[in-house]
Amino acid sequence: MYESRDAARPPRQGLSLLVIATAQLMVVLDSTVTNVALPRIQDALHFSGANLAWVVNAYALAFGGLLLLGGRAADLLGRRRMFVIGLLVFSAASLAGGFATSQAWLLAARAVQGAAGAIVAPAALSLIVTAFPEGRPRARAMGVYSAMSVAGGAIGLVAGGLLVNYVSWRWVLFVNVPFGVAAALAAPLVLAGTPRLAGRLDIPGALTGTAGLSALVYGLSGAATGPDGVSHWGDARVVVSLTAGVVLLAAFGLIEARSPHALLPGRLLRDRGRLGANLLMLGVGTVLFGVFYFLTLFVQEIWGYSALRAGVAFLPLTAAVLAGSVAASALMPRIGARPLLLAGTAGCAGGLYWLSLVSEHAGYAGGLLGPILVTSAGLGLLFVPLPLVALSGVADADSGVAASVLNAGRQIGGAVGLAALSTVAWTAAAGSARAGHAYKHTLVTGFDRAFAVGAGIAMLTLIGTIFMIRNRPTGAGESAPDESVVAQMVEAG
Repeated sequence: MYESRDAARPPRQGLSLLVIATAQLMVVLDSTVTNVALPRIQDALHFSGANLAWVVNAYALAFGGLLLLGGRAADLLGRRRMFVIGLLVFSAASLAGGFATSQAWLLAARAVQGAAGAIVAPAALSLIVTAFPEGRPRARAMGVYSAMSVAGGAIGLVAGGLLVNYVSWRWVLFVNVPFGVAAALAAPLVLAGTPRLAGRLDIPGALTGTAGLSALVYGLSGAATGPDGVSHWGDARVVVSLTAGVVLLAAFGLIEARSPHALLPGRLLRDRGRLGANLLMLGVGTVLFGVFYFLTLFVQEIWGYSALRAGVAFLPLTAAVLAGSVAASALMPRIGARPLLLAGTAGCAGGLYWLSLVSEHAGYAGGLLGPILVTSAGLGLLFVPLPLVALSGVADADSGVAASVLNAGRQIGGAVGLAALSTVAWTAAAGSARAGHAYKHTLVTGFDRAFAVGAGIAMLTLIGTIFMIRNRPTGAGESAPDESVVAQMVEAG
């Protein structure tokens, strides 16, 4: 059964790619576009330091928690249909969030944005396969899609800086509306419909998984020491939240083990390399979210950067990530995934440790630029081999859910990791008046400790790479397809 009578119509490839790339850029951009606006949002809606992380986490957690369900819904209900629905919901939530007058209003809008993003992202990736034949056309399309995924974060910082500096923090949300509506209106005209598959949605699994992760992150965020210097780890609210999170995640595991329509089929995680790649992505999410979040606060709160200057300061991060990705694409067919993953995780660990040594007296060129470049280049080396390892040897029927698992790992790792790092940072900075040199010093101490914990997490991913990822010899079953994909990507530029 097909979405529409024109389902088999050949897509207009140039316009198709423009629509898909616009949607992907919008979804990724929204992960960071609010970061440079955080100080303004905090002042306008009176967020505490610990709760401020929820402006980022509400989006990331809903996105990551519902990504598997979104991918499954696209397969069952039609990819183009769900793509359009996701874009319209995303646009409506952005409009509502821009008008927010309370913390709860803004956080609810951000959560709906994340849920809509979880529909758009897997549908967009699936539509590339529908719209572009194998070979160079699909490789080029995937290259553009990946570029949007990599560059979207830094573009979000610059765009957010411009909007906050010259208009209002509310426009970091309003800006999505015209792009989202335009892409939704264009999609039925340029994208072909897709067949529906038999099956049903795993609603119990989606509900228990998302609720469990939300409770876990909420508990971690609430555990941070407040301005009064009192620890909240023993508070009933924190204990109940963490306990509920563990129980709900255990229930999710049981549901998935027994469900014939599981969002996370156990067969996907039986391969050691694939399991390792997905676990590594959890660490990558923590590094990525932590670097963007704390560095944007650092340069604005400590050095007094404007929102625009803060965004521009992170352009070298994008350049280093892209350089690392290009290098990884060229080296992958020659040396395999394992050396790149080892180098990338080591670079992230070293860069984060270097960041943990930066003081409030350092300058941008002599203090932040070096560790930013090292950390970002490390991330770039990881972005190419991780998906290839995670998708190696996966059956066609499972390729969509396998890709969703990897993307969900990045979002969930970022949300949980950011909550944990925020707890570390704000606990160290508690008890100081929000003004003067003493406040800046304790704030830097908190950020440095968060970076040090992030370096420790990156070291754990390095150890995981050593023990879980193995290079397969050339031509050995699963490795050959991976290398051909990389070769196509390099050939396509």
